[in-house]
Amino acid sequence: MDHLITGFQNVLTPSTLFWVTVGVTLGYVLGALPGLGKATGIAVAIPMTFYLSPVAAIAMLIGIAKGSAAGSAVSAILLNTPGEPSSAPTALDGYPLARQGKAQKALKMGLFASVIGDFLSTIVLIVLAAPLAHYALLIGPVELCAILLFSLTFIGGLAGRSMLKGLIAAAFGVFFATIGIETETFIPRLTFGMMELDDGISLVPMAIGMLAVAEMVIQAGNAHAIDREATEIGDGTSPDDRRVTRDEWRRCLPVIARGTLIGSIVGILPGLGASVGSFLSYGATQRASKTPEKFGTGMIEGIAAAESADNAVVPSSFVPLFALGIPGSVIAAILIAALTLHGLTPGPMMFVEQPQLVADLYAAMLCASAILLAVGYAGQRIFAQIIRVPVRLIIPVVLLLCCIGAYMETNSLFSIYLMLAFAVLGFFARKLEFSFVTFLIGFVIGPNLELTFRQSLQILNHDPLRLLGHPIALVFGLLTIATVAMINRSNSRLARRQAARAETTATTEHSHI
Repeated sequence: MDHLITGFQNVLTPSTLFWVTVGVTLGYVLGALPGLGKATGIAVAIPMTFYLSPVAAIAMLIGIAKGSAAGSAVSAILLNTPGEPSSAPTALDGYPLARQGKAQKALKMGLFASVIGDFLSTIVLIVLAAPLAHYALLIGPVELCAILLFSLTFIGGLAGRSMLKGLIAAAFGVFFATIGIETETFIPRLTFGMMELDDGISLVPMAIGMLAVAEMVIQAGNAHAIDREATEIGDGTSPDDRRVTRDEWRRCLPVIARGTLIGSIVGILPGLGASVGSFLSYGATQRASKTPEKFGTGMIEGIAAAESADNAVVPSSFVPLFALGIPGSVIAAILIAALTLHGLTPGPMMFVEQPQLVADLYAAMLCASAILLAVGYAGQRIFAQIIRVPVRLIIPVVLLLCCIGAYMETNSLFSIYLMLAFAVLGFFARKLEFSFVTFLIGFVIGPNLELTFRQSLQILNHDPLRLLGHPIALVFGLLTIATVAMINRSNSRLARRQAARAETTATTEHSHI
């Protein structure tokens, strides 16, 4: 506690607060632009930290990560184009709310849920970093393979109306993740002689193509209807359409608490990522709701669930980094380079050799949460005006930003070609009601799933009975089977309910005739 108090004294200086604010603001703007997310922002900003103090430098980079996680909800809500894949669940209910004239309400709930999830997860990092590091060591390849398989199955079942289509999309995502040089034999797989594919398909152009470009194509086809709808609806006339009401707070606070818990747990476990956390939270909230069929039509609880978990993953993913020196996410992996650049070695010895520096970083992260609230709230009205801009003007700007984001990933036109190819795939996936988000999740965790599966086969020596020595893996294996059964039963029940409702409606219309 003494170290933390001293940490606030060291951080609450004009210079350090300025760089934290710069990081949060830059991250918020980058998060709102499709494709230019926190990973790109941190990677590009590392050279800017050469001449900063270690605390100011690392705090600025963490500020970019925090701001970007919250800012990605802006484009998801206003344009139905998530700034990052992890904000895709936010768009499911945020965009319908924006089209109903409640853009400011959706943006505010997204911001509040982001800040609360981020702040509480930072507290989790401060309180539980060292104790949880011991348990994180218990997660070996066998356990991680079971966890990844459970996550893929759970998300595949929840991301669409059909569990079969969700799992097919996830399987295709894993398939595309196998493209590139195989890690054990160094043999190229499905590269067709193209050197650009030796390192595999990059996530950024794929995600931009399937999420942003495909959405712009669909919106271009409905441009007149969307413009007419925006003109007719605009901002709601009621003050309640521009603020979060007391009743909505009462409904959303338990959702935010559950989302923060899920996001914190997902962040601590290496390899899962923010997308897994946001979808797990959204799915859990949908299943716990008394009206699950209304999700996707403008339920504010959906925004609260997705954003709280998405932002809770960022601080908690630093637990294995600070305690073990193991990056729990892409952001943590990039931060290793920044920490090393400033003479710091992440791992258990940080707490022994430099406890004050760790406390300074904790204090800076808490300050970044408060700054995030101020920056996001100040820009609410500005961002909400995007809804008034005609679609014919938005589409070219978004497509330009998409091309820039895809190109920046590799500095190659090949990334733009990939983006366009996956835009076509994303377009047909939407038309055929396949979950493009589940596809992306399968692609993200595919390499880890393949690697841990291969390692598990070697550890178990191809003997299933040896799983008895891995109780955590057994638990997640049983959870996977139970999830498939429960989601299948739930989908069947929902299909029967919809069929009965349709039959009742048809009977009523026939009686009126």
